[in-house]
Amino acid sequence: MSKEISQTGALTVPKFLAKKKSGEKISMITAYDFTMAKLFDEAGVDSILIGDSLGMVIQGRENTLGVSLDQMIYHCHCVAMGAKRAHLIGDMPFMSYQASKEDAVRSAGKLLKKGKVHGVKMEGGEEIAEIVAAVVKVGIPVMGHVGLMPQHVQQMGGYKVQGREEKAAKKILNDAKAIANAGAYSLVLEGIPLELAQKITDTIDIPTIGIGSGPHCDGQVLVCYDLLGMYSEFKPKFVKHFGNLGVAIHAAMKDYIREVKEGTYPDEDHSFKER
Repeated sequence: MSKEISQTGALTVPKFLAKKKSGEKISMITAYDFTMAKLFDEAGVDSILIGDSLGMVIQGRENTLGVSLDQMIYHCHCVAMGAKRAHLIGDMPFMSYQASKEDAVRSAGKLLKKGKVHGVKMEGGEEIAEIVAAVVKVGIPVMGHVGLMPQHVQQMGGYKVQGREEKAAKKILNDAKAIANAGAYSLVLEGIPLELAQKITDTIDIPTIGIGSGPHCDGQVLVCYDLLGMYSEFKPKFVKHFGNLGVAIHAAMKDYIREVKEGTYPDEDHSFKER
């Protein structure tokens, strides 16, 4: 029976929490499909975030606001089919949880059941603490997200570093404390000064995952296409290219087109014969 109810070797919430206590850094990456998830999982990444950033990098939108819950469920399920050991977190899309506790519980439940993730992520601070608590209360693990919050892009006036002023920094610290106290098991810190990220990490008991927030967080997350170097025209300060796949893909495609045009592909080695 125990084998039937296990998570087939996946990194569980208690194991995720234990990494902060042991001092082991947490590696996290975004993925949106089976193939990428399988590759990242086999490489040994601790956690995969199926982010609503898919609205921009998959759908080509200007921001994440148009992503639906059904779209998130679809992509979460695709990733879950490819990842067997990584801890999976599904983003709660814009307006799937903000209106009421009931909406949040219902949406989070669907994402967990149909998307086959291990936890859900919500953006917001003190204003959604009660909503986070309600979702946690029914047994759904919640990862918080404070600082630069893409679902607040209209309010923030763009994708800008947050918390540089003393008042703003204090607000983000209070937000982090509120989400931790509401029962979240981890917290994304996006686009804040490294000093503030260190203060939050030292203050709260749950792991912090940084993106554009310096080296002092308990873990780091990057959008996979940024990490792999697939966008040459856009590279935020915090992004490091660990590969140059954009150039490699372009070169491979040029070679394919050339060989098709020349008639050199397919040759006999890549063709079937009668016997």
